[in-house]
Amino acid sequence: MATEPAELLTVALGVAREAADLALRMRTDGVTGIDTKSTITDVVTAADKAVEDLVKSSLQQLRPGDAVLGEETGGAAEPSAGGAVRWIVDPIDGTVNYLYGLPQYAVSLAAEVDGVVVAGVVRNPVTGQEWTAVRGGGAWRAGRRLTCSAQRELGLTLIATGFGYDARRRAHQAAVISRVLPRVRDIRRFGAASLDLCLAAEGAVDAYFEKGLAAWDRAAGGLIAEEAGLRVTGLRGEGPGRRFVLAANEAVYEELHDLLVEADADGGP
Repeated sequence: MATEPAELLTVALGVAREAADLALRMRTDGVTGIDTKSTITDVVTAADKAVEDLVKSSLQQLRPGDAVLGEETGGAAEPSAGGAVRWIVDPIDGTVNYLYGLPQYAVSLAAEVDGVVVAGVVRNPVTGQEWTAVRGGGAWRAGRRLTCSAQRELGLTLIATGFGYDARRRAHQAAVISRVLPRVRDIRRFGAASLDLCLAAEGAVDAYFEKGLAAWDRAAGGLIAEEAGLRVTGLRGEGPGRRFVLAANEAVYEELHDLLVEADADGGP
């Protein structure tokens, strides 16, 4: 089977749109099957599981033999190698928003080849907004190529972020925010990492950072952010990962990076 990024994106688009439609229908019918995962505030619904099942079954039909890693049902934990494709899916990124009927949630689906994400789509089921990227081909929404913010002053940046579910981690993150907030224009917390990265990609916010993101949280959105011109890394020379993700344009990246290091943003629980 083909592993060209553009062909993988075509597959991702079809599957993500079908998944988003299911998520929206199930939300309209009423949220059911509510359970918790890591803490009592970390929720999962029947829709999360149903949407992921749909994505996995659709990919199995379209591309049998490809590996899939999903937030709810697990799967291929190791990155792809030897030319193989691994799909990385977050069926509903922003489940708490979904539970409360807030319109900031998304289906996120990315294709990885040899451990590198090469295609991705993030779709908001409520608004129909859809962000896409292929590696080397730019990031796009509604036919418009995206470019990140050109803001050059850290003090004028609007920054998106998110918080973990563990109370000890939240306390540490609150301390980090207390160091960052006086140095920037303001902070926004929308509740879905994939959408945060896409908003940064189109310049709706100037930068984004968060600790604790899993592969499904950042795979598609991270590629979209990179292809829009953002520098997407961890801290202290590390790549983006669970320890930390920072996405910022080159003009403010170093100053924001150093501020986050001073605040020990990738430390704590």
